[in-house]
Amino acid sequence: MSGWYRFDAVRNVLCITLHVQPNARHTEIAGRHGESLKVRVAAPALEGQANALLIEFLRKTMDLPAQRVTIARGTRGRRKTVEVIAPGVAVLRLMEDWDRT
Repeated sequence: MSGWYRFDAVRNVLCITLHVQPNARHTEIAGRHGESLKVRVAAPALEGQANALLIEFLRKTMDLPAQRVTIARGTRGRRKTVEVIAPGVAVLRLMEDWDRT
């Protein structure tokens, strides 16, 4: 398992460490950034716009309802910890795919 995500089986929560780059041309996974996964977000870091687009992108990519994907830490910085409640096997496989990017 990678250093940028971990699954807590007791809580049934996936924790993902992200490095978020706002004001990008496209919202996309951009590979590794140290011990984080880099995500480019096509929204400014103003009034929560980048955070909202980040959550929307992740929930759509993971095919999960919005209430299951939250920013647990780092709402005001580039480094964020996102928690995914009850991720399921498909989301855990997606993490393995992203780990290869």
